[in-house]
Amino acid sequence: MARAGYLALGIFIIGCLWEAAIAIFALPPFILPPLASIGGAIWSEFPFLMRGLRATLTVAGAGYAVGAVAAILLALSMVLVPTIERVVKPVIVAINSVPVVAYAPLCLVWFGMGPASKIAMVILAAGFTVFVNALQGLQSVDAAGVNLLRSFGAGPFRIAWMLRLPAALPAIITGLRVAVVRSMIIAIVAEMLGAYEGLGRIIYESTQQIEFLTLWAAIIVASTASMIAYGILVVIDRRLVWWK
Repeated sequence: MARAGYLALGIFIIGCLWEAAIAIFALPPFILPPLASIGGAIWSEFPFLMRGLRATLTVAGAGYAVGAVAAILLALSMVLVPTIERVVKPVIVAINSVPVVAYAPLCLVWFGMGPASKIAMVILAAGFTVFVNALQGLQSVDAAGVNLLRSFGAGPFRIAWMLRLPAALPAIITGLRVAVVRSMIIAIVAEMLGAYEGLGRIIYESTQQIEFLTLWAAIIVASTASMIAYGILVVIDRRLVWWK
């Protein structure tokens, strides 16, 4: 309840600053429209915005799920077989040293304008975030605990299941929380660069048609969806990592 109160207070303060900036600097609507006008746009175009949100969430959710699972499995395989880390990790770092949006033209050529190209980009962005945190968490286990389990005859897989994964959960959940927001960002940016539907497509078309209320409405809907997804991960964090 306290966190919800702080969130409401933060939104209220931002809203007050927003309206105050419009009044003090006499900003025209195309620069910063009143919140009431944005709310009216959301209300009047709600079905249209929800269709776009559904498409964006499908892309972001699919890429997030595949990327997160693949990242955790890859990090675990590197811990179990150190040779894999020495061979694969430099390649992963090299690929992610370039902004993900730079791969957009290639993804569009390889996978087309449909959801597949956006999902591939989200997998790349979200997977790397989860991978870095998961690998760090799995490798930061106390050596004394590992040696103790080995003394009882536990093999690498049993040590990973009983010690490494539980110890790495806080780091993994942190990576998942960061990746969920990043997934929405990449999905929207990818849709802006080339898509048939989605919030990113709505934002791009609204900009081209100078429909700034629709533009802000899509941004608010995307931001709200990201906040809700992040909040779900916070709840999972509390439930799953109860000892933290």
